[in-house]
Amino acid sequence: MRRAVLAALVLVAGCSSPDGATTGSATSIVIGAGSEPENLNPVLGYAPDGAAKIFDGLVTRDASLALKPALAAELPTASADGLTWTAKLRKDITFSDGTPVSADDVVFTYRSVLDKKVNSTIASRFDALTEVKAVDAGTVEFRLSYPYAPFAQQLALGIVPAAKLAGTDINSAPFNTAPVGTGPYTVESWRKGDRMVLKANEKYWGGAPAIKSVTVVFVPDDNARATRMAAGEFDGTVLPPKLAQTYRDRSGYKVVQNPSADYRGLGIPSELPLTSSPQVRRAINLGINRQAMIDAVLAGSGRPASTPISPYLKDWYSAGSAFGYDLAEAEKLLDEAGWRKGADGKRTKDGQPAKLPVLYPAPDVLRKELALATASDIAKLGIDAPVEATTFEIMLQRQKEAAAVWGGGDPYDPDTAAYTLLHSRYAGQSGYVNMTLYRNSTVDTALDTARRSLDPAARKKAYDEFQTAYAADPGWAFLVFLDHTYVLRDKWNGQETQVEPHDHGLVHAVWWNLERWTPKS
Repeated sequence: MRRAVLAALVLVAGCSSPDGATTGSATSIVIGAGSEPENLNPVLGYAPDGAAKIFDGLVTRDASLALKPALAAELPTASADGLTWTAKLRKDITFSDGTPVSADDVVFTYRSVLDKKVNSTIASRFDALTEVKAVDAGTVEFRLSYPYAPFAQQLALGIVPAAKLAGTDINSAPFNTAPVGTGPYTVESWRKGDRMVLKANEKYWGGAPAIKSVTVVFVPDDNARATRMAAGEFDGTVLPPKLAQTYRDRSGYKVVQNPSADYRGLGIPSELPLTSSPQVRRAINLGINRQAMIDAVLAGSGRPASTPISPYLKDWYSAGSAFGYDLAEAEKLLDEAGWRKGADGKRTKDGQPAKLPVLYPAPDVLRKELALATASDIAKLGIDAPVEATTFEIMLQRQKEAAAVWGGGDPYDPDTAAYTLLHSRYAGQSGYVNMTLYRNSTVDTALDTARRSLDPAARKKAYDEFQTAYAADPGWAFLVFLDHTYVLRDKWNGQETQVEPHDHGLVHAVWWNLERWTPKS
């Protein structure tokens, strides 16, 4: 009933403002975002894959995800052994306060990420990096401890001005909420928990944006964003597919559906007695009807997932490792693992009932629906699967005793999609790494081989071996790769489709190239 009422509200509001003119001039935009950054400092982990709006990296990506130079004058180059990377900077680039950008700023940025006193959430991305030095004012050299094939992908990280942060405690610096960067926008104000206002950097080296003001309103609840979009508060927002579809063929609006490598998956605790067995984890994977979820929950806007490697990583994806829907095989595996059904249809082993709580973050409507659908399929196997709304913090705290619906993934390289998520070296570490405490030595070896090899054929072989080993002993039930769906007032030209990563708040998303949008005449 709640969904029906909301859909009706969207319909009425959409019809009452067919020209989409309620939020102001086309030189400004109001965005309803589903998430708010913790800070705006790239060193601490803000926008590590680029599209940062406030910062530029050495490289950026075009619509096809191909790397192209940004602050670098040309794409960085690697030595024959892959251990040294060199980047030459553009000349005459300044930060928004007029300070020139130099190699020292690049060195400071990356050294700060590696500094153990800095609480950087992206330090694990740079495990191979041992030293960064300025060869001269316009040249930076990166030294690696082992060849790391996708290193260039990590150079999209925004560069910060050393003069603003040197000698400060970066973890608590005022810069983190009032930064200075080289990007197309600057931060005018940020009221945490409410909104952020950006203004155009008129001296941006890539050309001043046509959209002069960007207001980002933070609304984590899907239903609340839909209601406020319907009320005319936003020019654009991200919505679950079924809510977005109510704007189809509505005058003054457009629905944008972008492909993504953003998965939703059920992290299965490897230390829970029920799910400590690979047979049980395989059974759960085989007992989930992913296509039914896509049809019913996503309104067709997605693709089935079996590993964190997306089909959009076509050079590395192995279709042969996908899980089909096979209830009979799932039942057989559970029987073989000793979890047998009683007269009531519930499974037990040695008097212990088969129970797997399924957690999801409360404000997320889509994860709720996926959690309910997943739990329903698991229950059909004879496993009690109660669904609980909670927080991400509680999901982490209960990682040994409950399954949880997580999200992640990117379309840039399989290493960043899979390594920290499934390698045993991250089991037990804090944060959003190996949340299921998964351990598999064959998987570890394949992931290590793939990240250290410069030969594409050898990497492909290693990732095939990883996916085969993982399918035999899964640590998750990856469910779907989402299509991200947005509702946007039809007031601008310049949107380009780009396969998106998990992060699609202010960065990436349909407005990944906002600085190049122009008002429709």
